[in-house]
Amino acid sequence: MSEHSKPRQLPDRADVVIVGAGFAGLAAAMALRDAGIDDVLVLERGASVGGTWRDNSYPGVACDIPSHLYGFANHPNPRWSGIFARGEEIRAYLEHVAEIEHVAPLLDTPMLDASWSGDDWRIRTGGAHAGEVRASALVLACGRLTEPKIPEVPGLESFPGPIFHTARWSHDTDLRGARVAVIGTGATAVQLVPELSEVADITLFQRTPAWIVPRGDRPYSPAERAAFATDPALLSRLRAELYAEGEARFASRSGDRDAAAAARAVALQHLRRQVPDPTLRRALTPDYAFGCKRVLLSDTFYPALASGRVQLEASALAAVEGTALIAAGGARHDVDAVVLATGFESTRQPYAELVHGERQSLAAHWTQGMTSFGSTVVAGFPNLFVLDGPNASLGHNSSVLMIEAQAAYTARTLARRAGVLRVDPEVEAAYTAEIDTAAASTPWITGGCHNWYVDERSGRLTLLWPGTVDAFRARLDTDGGEFLPVPIERGAR
Repeated sequence: MSEHSKPRQLPDRADVVIVGAGFAGLAAAMALRDAGIDDVLVLERGASVGGTWRDNSYPGVACDIPSHLYGFANHPNPRWSGIFARGEEIRAYLEHVAEIEHVAPLLDTPMLDASWSGDDWRIRTGGAHAGEVRASALVLACGRLTEPKIPEVPGLESFPGPIFHTARWSHDTDLRGARVAVIGTGATAVQLVPELSEVADITLFQRTPAWIVPRGDRPYSPAERAAFATDPALLSRLRAELYAEGEARFASRSGDRDAAAAARAVALQHLRRQVPDPTLRRALTPDYAFGCKRVLLSDTFYPALASGRVQLEASALAAVEGTALIAAGGARHDVDAVVLATGFESTRQPYAELVHGERQSLAAHWTQGMTSFGSTVVAGFPNLFVLDGPNASLGHNSSVLMIEAQAAYTARTLARRAGVLRVDPEVEAAYTAEIDTAAASTPWITGGCHNWYVDERSGRLTLLWPGTVDAFRARLDTDGGEFLPVPIERGAR
């Protein structure tokens, strides 16, 4: 570690405090530095940088976005092993970027609470650097998939064997030869089950089947990686092609009739080719609109089920009695271990309880679902910026693109600030209404499924941006790169 990147002790104050050292935290730190803001402190509750890619280390973990698009624009990586990067590769990439950019977060230092004092933010920390730091501005780069969602199932807590969530994988637990129940059939399970079924006897509890399309993964050859390393223009062209392909996918995910029908046909053909048994195929066929839930990519999930190595329980887990797991359909399955692939607390972000603005907590402000202006700033919370938060996720392209746009907006705004920056509540309300209108006719709202994009309290789309990345960038930018002047009231209360 270089002299510049050695972690600091907790200072009394900083110009900007960033909470989180995953993609969003690193993007914010780099953008602020490039804007001439050097007094920046990064807090990280974990023992290393990496965020989601540090926490998730289950067998088979990988990205669903092509590797050469899933990275910072200014840090292309010619060494990706294949079309889709593995989880440990992404974590190593983030550690490398933090090192060469001299971003040194205070590790093992969680934010316990943050309160607006009237002039600045007071952030109380715990762990290795417990204390209080004051900051002119606060950037929440906490991620949206951080707290595992544990299902409320009678008797689950009394299961006598190993039980853990995929985001808290127990590497000390030997599952070889064990009867393992995997709960859930979302993106994580689709990656995990083929790997785990090679060593264990799997019972897979499926509440709802997913639309799955071919992944088309393959390793890059040494010659390809050498070409990427020696020809930066080649990487730039590939990234541009991948970006355009992603933007084109928005039509099928958001409800364009023809595009959705074509994509649905691809998914059904994929299912027919890989699952010859008609009974199993029916159980794996969704009955909701294409795009309503996250569309998954896999070439190995269906073959694992078709091989007989995995027993599909086509109903949800309803109860647990000792070592017996009871399905909603009535079947009982005796197992030795339970793995929860049940997702995350996405619509109710855990950090919201910890952040207190001028009148209330962020959680109280978001009781009917997350709201913001520009998916980044929030009324009643001066000098606060939320990255990867309200309506900043994507179902069709790389989320890193959104994060970089938000980080650039944050840096431009703070570099030009004069005093306290506040969001006009009416402007936030108008942005929220615009989001609601754009989402109203999409499969995410009308598609007949339950998904993690929609807040269950209000029925509003609060996680996804209902548009293209191009449209989001345009919304946060103007000609010449000036920050938007309308939503920020300087000094007004």
